[in-house]
Amino acid sequence: MLHTHAIIKAIWDAQGYGNLAVWADGTTSIIAPGESPKKDGIAPLAIFKPIPLVAGFPMLDFAIHDPDLLEQIETTIREAGGDIERD
Repeated sequence: MLHTHAIIKAIWDAQGYGNLAVWADGTTSIIAPGESPKKDGIAPLAIFKPIPLVAGFPMLDFAIHDPDLLEQIETTIREAGGDIERD
């Protein structure tokens, strides 16, 4: 099961390094923009672009507790067929 706060922290940490790919098993990887990675032949559930999602927040704590961002991450994962819970 994926956890919303962990994904937002990983997105926060990926700022300036690339996009964040998220797999159903909870693993993440920073990837180059436009890259379509596979892990053991499996594509990620979602690829998030960090700057548009979290760059407007002055601190990670604000991003982790923003209801709109939480909902956006959870909706993206669920629509891709993943299980996610708010921790």
